[in-house]
Amino acid sequence: MSWEEFWIVLVICGACMLACRTLPLLFLKGRELPSSLSRALGFIPPAAFAALVANDLLAPGMFAAGVWPAAVPLAPALVVVLVAAKTRSLLWSAVAGVAAYALLLAL
Repeated sequence: MSWEEFWIVLVICGACMLACRTLPLLFLKGRELPSSLSRALGFIPPAAFAALVANDLLAPGMFAAGVWPAAVPLAPALVVVLVAAKTRSLLWSAVAGVAAYALLLAL
């Protein structure tokens, strides 16, 4: 790919991203979304985050080295889920997950 083609692709991608982020704001300004749509849109961030986390936690062949190496990332994830369910706090969930991971690595 030449530099000219690169810049063309970069400008087109930037324009598409800008349009996808700004056009809904312009067209929906001052309008109330239906409650069912608002509720459905509320599921997007947790679903995207879960997809990113699951990609790191579950990998093909993760048990090839044994159960303990595979459990190292899964145990802190379980701690995070339990703390999040109990406290509903992102801060305490993150602190608990980091502490659990550090403790397991120290063992």
